[in-house]
Amino acid sequence: MSENKKLKLVLCWHMHQPEYRNLRTGEYQLPWTYLHVIKDYVDMVAHLESEPKAKAVVNFAPILLEQIEDYTKQINGYLYDRVSIKDSLLAALVSPSIPADTQTRLKLITDCMRANRERQIERYPAFLHLVEMAEWLKSHQDGLDYVNSQFITDILVWYHLAWMGETIKLSDSRIKRLIEQGSGYTLHDRVELLEIIGEIHSSLLNRYKALAKKRRIELSVTPYAHPIMPLLLDIKSAHEAMPHAPLPALDTYPGGEKRVRWHLKKGIETFKHFFGITPTGCWPSEGSVSTETLRILSDFGFEWTASGGNVLHNSLHQSGQSSVDIHHPFKVDGTEIACFFRDDGLSDLIGFTYSKWHADDAVMNLISHLENVATDGKEKVVSIIMDGENAWEYFPANGYYFLTALYKKLAHHPAIELCTFSDCLAAKVDIKPLKKLVAGSWVYGSFSTWVGDKDKNRGWDMLGDAKWSFDKVITTGRLNNEQLIAAEIQLAVCEGSDWFWWFGDYNPSEAVSDFERQFRLNLANLYLLLGAPAPDYLALTFTQGSGSPAMGGAMRPNPL
Repeated sequence: MSENKKLKLVLCWHMHQPEYRNLRTGEYQLPWTYLHVIKDYVDMVAHLESEPKAKAVVNFAPILLEQIEDYTKQINGYLYDRVSIKDSLLAALVSPSIPADTQTRLKLITDCMRANRERQIERYPAFLHLVEMAEWLKSHQDGLDYVNSQFITDILVWYHLAWMGETIKLSDSRIKRLIEQGSGYTLHDRVELLEIIGEIHSSLLNRYKALAKKRRIELSVTPYAHPIMPLLLDIKSAHEAMPHAPLPALDTYPGGEKRVRWHLKKGIETFKHFFGITPTGCWPSEGSVSTETLRILSDFGFEWTASGGNVLHNSLHQSGQSSVDIHHPFKVDGTEIACFFRDDGLSDLIGFTYSKWHADDAVMNLISHLENVATDGKEKVVSIIMDGENAWEYFPANGYYFLTALYKKLAHHPAIELCTFSDCLAAKVDIKPLKKLVAGSWVYGSFSTWVGDKDKNRGWDMLGDAKWSFDKVITTGRLNNEQLIAAEIQLAVCEGSDWFWWFGDYNPSEAVSDFERQFRLNLANLYLLLGAPAPDYLALTFTQGSGSPAMGGAMRPNPL
């Protein structure tokens, strides 16, 4: 195969966590941002650093960037000035004393069990022993009065060690020593662990920035608080892929286009603050696109965007173009931006299948699929797009062996060229015309994960009520500039996609409860900032979960 006909492969990793802070107090309600930093985001950059010929696109949600910065400041504030950390789990790690009351102890013990059983807990016999004791205590809570502080100290340390990235475990002698120690951890050990966590946070974004400067990766952005832009623009766009889905009573989200533009403007500003460059591409939240969304992305100067393969299949089918090769970027009639589409099959093999395989077998299987795509020698672009964090805890060693082999084999393959979306455009790859775009996301090619279910629709109606109140207060002019900025950011957090993702009974009950509670907290904080009375319904739970979806529900496989 000639050099210019190599199969172009884009690996795009989307790094995202919602806003976990109570913005009124600054306190984190859930620890997932800092845990994914020390496990996944640090491993992902280390893998790219270790293979000089590797290339990828790395997308950051702006509110994730802000939380990484905030954790860095909080950890340094504690280490150097003994300022309290506003994350209860991280604060407990370095607390000189262990709480005496049984309910606080139970919560700490329960929080330290929230890890992958096979890959994070059972891997370490000392941690497994602590977890088995914790399980007994959960069902015999009268025993909590007799638990000594060393048990809680040890399970706190082991929880953070289990969440530590594999590249850190292999390279940091302090982590190796703490793992080998196994028990009897002291306050000095715990502070040392916090120092390591702080080092990871403080250097992380600069490591990605350095790779971008070397053109080893392309950095891209998501709208500020990760909203589903097509639904803000036109909630009825959900019917394009789901014609008979029930929709909220909310007929249209008030001022939706203005809010979409606010999220994009704020997102770009935040991205530039951290990386010093203007992003060329935008991964729209959850790959959610519509024709109007593409037009607005063009208005902001983006040259490329991307979505799910099922969106392309739906669009090709409805426009009568079903015979077109899908492995190309497309340009929708009436728009100017290039849109790449995820190969759902290959992406889902990584997300849902290869974690059960030997790493070398998985990589060779993926390469075999790619070679089959390239057999005709024609110019093609394959896009593998995935969350950068949620799959790896299901792999042995946090995906270390798989990712190491993946980058090495792909970077040196004679018929495959690792590149970025901007590389593809610079090489002037053929951009196919798309007569019609069916609005949808990378999950099933529709918006069913965020709307069309009774509980999800209820969430939209609650959000709509808050937006009407926001608009009413803004028109009075009674908020000063500082208050207005705070209210706009709080509204943006309420508009994030993650709350709606988790509403619905097919999700695990604990996750549904966590996110539903924070959604109501976010709305209550918005009303407080507006000086407007909060509806009584914000005091009431409106959705429960009772499901057990694949991978805990954080990822969704597309139907074959």
